[in-house]
Amino acid sequence: MKQYEGFVVNRQEKKVCKLVKAFYDLKQARKQWYEKFNKVMLSNKLKINKINKCVYVKNTDIGNIIACLYVEDMLILDSNDHIIKSNKKKLTK
Repeated sequence: MKQYEGFVVNRQEKKVCKLVKAFYDLKQARKQWYEKFNKVMLSNKLKINKINKCVYVKNTDIGNIIACLYVEDMLILDSNDHIIKSNKKKLTK
């Protein structure tokens, strides 16, 4: 293993960094992401669609929210722009 060009420190050319853990290539990374996402969605009172487990629905007096998860992307649908923005704020927390 070698240090990257531009990151070599004088008199420490033989030292390298040890990678302790990588998250994205672990087998359970996708499962952990889905479990966390699912927990957040359910805590915000969205219900899981019976047919497709990556679709969440919430019916309110002022509109219906539909959230679809695809890998690491999400689509939020509603006729009220204010509801979409408030849900995005909740999810960023």
